[in-house]
Amino acid sequence: MDNTAVALVGLGSYLPPQRITNETLCARLDTTDEWITSRTGIRSRYWAGPGVSTGDLAVEAGHRALKSAGLEAGAGAVDLVVLATTTPDNPCPATAPDVASRLDLGHVPAYDIAAVCSGFLYALAAASSHIHAGLARRALVIGAETYSTILNPTDRTTNVIFGDGAGAVVLSAVPGEETDGNGLLLDMDLGSDGSGRNLITIPAGGSRQRATTPAPAADEHYFTMQGKQVFTQAVNRMTESSQTVLDRLGWSADQVDWLVGHQANVRILNAVARGLGIPEERAVINLDKVGNTSAASIPLALADAAADGSLTPGARVLLTAFGGGLTWGSVALTWPDIIPA
Repeated sequence: MDNTAVALVGLGSYLPPQRITNETLCARLDTTDEWITSRTGIRSRYWAGPGVSTGDLAVEAGHRALKSAGLEAGAGAVDLVVLATTTPDNPCPATAPDVASRLDLGHVPAYDIAAVCSGFLYALAAASSHIHAGLARRALVIGAETYSTILNPTDRTTNVIFGDGAGAVVLSAVPGEETDGNGLLLDMDLGSDGSGRNLITIPAGGSRQRATTPAPAADEHYFTMQGKQVFTQAVNRMTESSQTVLDRLGWSADQVDWLVGHQANVRILNAVARGLGIPEERAVINLDKVGNTSAASIPLALADAAADGSLTPGARVLLTAFGGGLTWGSVALTWPDIIPA
């Protein structure tokens, strides 16, 4: 589509009602509130209850994003649904078509993206490409996770970090001559390195380790992460990817109003800000309240920052993430004049 830009025009978020504090976890794990907060910055997280799936959270966030964009759920509201998640409702089929159906969006194309914590940025890039190619005019992009369903209940290193939740945005084609610039997705950078695939993984359950003899050990069905190596990789990759986007746009660190990084660890976020020369106080942080929600992390952080008035129309925003795969990415945009739902 010639002379067409892509803008963010709606934002919605949803957290399940069950709040899990550090004190709750300390009661059953060999850990303390001080140990958790000093290493991660996390004080609480939300977990979905029994019978609540990733798709359930995605539908709620999707409804709210459509409302924020001034759209009624139903056929014609959007032309595409992209769902970023590591915790789909089933290994097969994808969860996105069911989410689209439950939102009554008609027979639109809908698919999942599995890029772990980078998933939402990958989904933004995919949906934006559909719009630029003329395959859609509006897209619903969702990041949703129920990590509580894949955590080893006896592993304190993962239990204290991850939470459940969903965030969603609506993207829309905008004729170049009619836009005032607010809400525009300006530049993107994505990358991967499969040689690090074992740093963040669930060993069992796929074709590499089939459900035949010898059967995988019980704990191989749970999420695992090699924290020290991931920390270093995350800081380096997020910083490099962010700098690539800034250089292409000609933005200096002083011109970035807000850095919204994947909410994995407060020390990672601060290290990335320092590496880019962005003051730490301009890094959005909400992981203290919701933990690491993987693909839902960035839209949930955006929703919090918009709700508290930090994000104002026209603000220059830099998004960046790192996740399993290994995958990473960054996106720059100007903040739109919207009310999150």
